[in-house]
Amino acid sequence: MPLAMSRGTRRVAFAATTVALALTVAACSSSDGGTSSDPSASTSGSGSSAFQPEHKGGTLKLVAHAAAGSFDPQVNYTLQYWQLYQSMYDGLLAFKKVDGQQSFTVVPDLAAAMPKVTNGGKTYTFTLRKGISFSNGKALTTDDVVASFQRIFKVSSPTAGTFYNGIVGADACLKKPASCTLEGGVTGDAKANTVTVNLTAADPEFEYKLAVPHASVVPKDSPAKDAGTKPLPTTGPYMAASYDPNRALKLVRNPHFKEWSRQAQPEGYPDAIDYTFGQTVESEVTAVQNGQADWMYDPPPADRLNEIGTKYASQAHVNPLTAFWYATLNVNMAPFNNKLARQAINYAVDRSAVVRLYGGKNLASPACTILPPGFPGHVDSCDYTKGGGKTWTAADLAKAKALVKKSGTAGQEVGIVVQDDDVNKSIGQYLQSLLTQLGYKATLKPLSGNIQFTYIQNTKNKVQLALTSWYQDYPAASDFLNVLLSCASYHPGSDSSINIAGFCDKGIDAKMQTALKTSQTDQAGADKQWGAIDQEIMAESPVVPLINPKLIDFTSKRVGNYQFSKQFYMLFGQLWVK
Repeated sequence: MPLAMSRGTRRVAFAATTVALALTVAACSSSDGGTSSDPSASTSGSGSSAFQPEHKGGTLKLVAHAAAGSFDPQVNYTLQYWQLYQSMYDGLLAFKKVDGQQSFTVVPDLAAAMPKVTNGGKTYTFTLRKGISFSNGKALTTDDVVASFQRIFKVSSPTAGTFYNGIVGADACLKKPASCTLEGGVTGDAKANTVTVNLTAADPEFEYKLAVPHASVVPKDSPAKDAGTKPLPTTGPYMAASYDPNRALKLVRNPHFKEWSRQAQPEGYPDAIDYTFGQTVESEVTAVQNGQADWMYDPPPADRLNEIGTKYASQAHVNPLTAFWYATLNVNMAPFNNKLARQAINYAVDRSAVVRLYGGKNLASPACTILPPGFPGHVDSCDYTKGGGKTWTAADLAKAKALVKKSGTAGQEVGIVVQDDDVNKSIGQYLQSLLTQLGYKATLKPLSGNIQFTYIQNTKNKVQLALTSWYQDYPAASDFLNVLLSCASYHPGSDSSINIAGFCDKGIDAKMQTALKTSQTDQAGADKQWGAIDQEIMAESPVVPLINPKLIDFTSKRVGNYQFSKQFYMLFGQLWVK
């Protein structure tokens, strides 16, 4: 999930402060080891605990500075609403609605069981559960499922061309969305209550892609365009009673919901969820402290962190994220069309300084690889730390200056494009100062977060260096390396060119394709290949990994049963307010 906020709008846990938080981390931070990248891998533990009816009831009150736009689950691409959708919409499959590492496991949702996979991994056959209805009272049918797959293309879902383009017939749907039929790709058999999906090639990550909100099943008569502020009927425990993006969103219980799988879609505890927009971040903190709100979406401001971390420590939940903040270096423009100049930036950046600007060690850790720690394929490796090593320890400014001199690029102009919030600007100012030390003529261009992410993708804007971030869509190395740095992700002149550095190495690209193919039969072997690809890309230095962020959930004193899904973050529907 861009939970690319658009990844750029997806929530980030930041705070412009150097205050050391005295947060209670042990009970709520993740401490598990590596992640399996097999979507249906078994994991230890019992999954969701039994429902506790004594905690059912009450109204959960959420606050945010702003809404997140369209409420259409096949269109919206923000964590802010993807979190909510977990208790509202369902697909054929789902990520387990549990705390911790098990939340990366895919389980049957609207499907009665995991699919029967045949035809060399190219055909998936699902049997639907019986007795499920939408919140409008209409029964779920195979026609709804088929229509929902077609609708992904008809509404031009942000991931139609990346997640679902492998479905037979998708090429035609991408060219002419309005007339999409996915002929030969998705078919339903009402009598057998089955849905069959045919792919053009085996895709070992396809089950992950069916478990994110863009693959939600909605009624077959849903509009063939973005539903916008008119929420569609749901199958999960909650439905939207009203939505005004300028004021508030109200969720109430879906009267037709009956729990069919506690792992995939557990019954919710609150009777209602009120989400109010338009508050300042300062007022959000105060509202949570006073019990007027139960949770705030926006990161707490710098001047309140010490207070939260001491007086309200038991209400502050800190979790490491499978994400990284990084600087992109445009390999097709001077000075960064010179590899030595790119490597110089990687050597020069003081990651510990960036950690401080982000909010300190409790909120981030230095990054030196593209794949985050604990993520499939990650290898502890750092070519760009002083003296070498497996992890970053210190910058090597002397080596960086020598590389700049050797590259002959000193004195050239470099523009740095960042978002205009305090944290991004402060990191941008640090990078500007650093490049000046290296001998460049650096300028800073802060842009509104609403436009920066698309601006830096478009080659027409001639962005040389940009500060951005990436948060996993699902737990697979390809979601970072293939999505961000493959030739297929580079689209000159487009606002949708997520390969912002413009990096296209045919040799590395071929290795990515090999890793994708290996993953069809040997996931562990593929993860090793991805780890090597990560290191090979870092040797070319098209990006500068800066930090791996952590997230703070600040909840009211009355909130209980806090659970943090590593896939979709805090589980709203499982919170107790009674």
